[in-house]
Amino acid sequence: MKRQLIPILLLLMSMLYSVATYSGEGQVIPLTGVELPIWPGVAPGSAGTTVKPAVVERSKKPAHPDRAVIHTIQPILKVFRPEKPNGAAVVIAPGGGYRRVVVDKEGPDTSAWLNSLGVTAFVLYYRMPEDDHLNAEDVPLQDAQRAIRYVRANAAQWGIDVNRVGYAGYSAGGHLGASLAAFYNKQIYTPVDKLDEISAKPNFVILGYPAAGLLGDARATDIDQLKGRDKLFWKYRIEAPISAVPPPTFIFHAEDDPAVNPQHAQRIATALRGAGGSAALHIFRTGGHGFGIRDAKGPVAHWPKLCEYWLRSLGIL
Repeated sequence: MKRQLIPILLLLMSMLYSVATYSGEGQVIPLTGVELPIWPGVAPGSAGTTVKPAVVERSKKPAHPDRAVIHTIQPILKVFRPEKPNGAAVVIAPGGGYRRVVVDKEGPDTSAWLNSLGVTAFVLYYRMPEDDHLNAEDVPLQDAQRAIRYVRANAAQWGIDVNRVGYAGYSAGGHLGASLAAFYNKQIYTPVDKLDEISAKPNFVILGYPAAGLLGDARATDIDQLKGRDKLFWKYRIEAPISAVPPPTFIFHAEDDPAVNPQHAQRIATALRGAGGSAALHIFRTGGHGFGIRDAKGPVAHWPKLCEYWLRSLGIL
């Protein structure tokens, strides 16, 4: 009976924008239009979570959607496959202030750009630190580590080179990327299967207008009172000791960013370089915040081309 069900399950998984059941190493997973859960069953720390996942449309222009995914419980990777894959892959984490994942602004456009370069794109819908997960300040980084491991675990069947798996993140997703670059070897959850034996270190990292953590100092008595985002920003501030060599990182920011001071990007670059990594830092005079690709105007619109040159210099393309 189980053997008869397998073809049916594979057919359902291959439907456009269907949600696939979890599978680890060994089972063939089709990529086209599939959303892949990265954890088997409930993600670590989310068993008692009571929040209700939802999608909120914030745009009044049908041709210009701006959906925000809130209260994620089951993190997924949404796959965008290029016509001519070259073996490279990138996990993309959109921003949203660690309160939501803003998928339209920084997901599909980035995926389309990467696809044009032959890169397979995986958009990560990650969990939030202000929801009621256990050790909630750790769950975004848990999901980012697991996403890199998941792509590598299935690299052979997807034609992906395990040595060309990168990460791209914007704003809060940029902070998450800086955390991943600095703390990819930090064990923050109990391993759940063989996938967790795989390295979570990206081969390269791309950060757009990233936050670096809390600005200024916090007294020890205050740290104990921190919750949600503030606790995450303090625990994963870029000034925390980095115990391993970070991957090469490309960072871009706008000088007039009203939400995240460009000093954050400078702090990230300095910290990664100080730990033995390399960081290409580009700060544009104008651009604001949250421009991604579709809303980038003027000189800041050239960041994808600069990043392409950087990727080629690394041998990723």
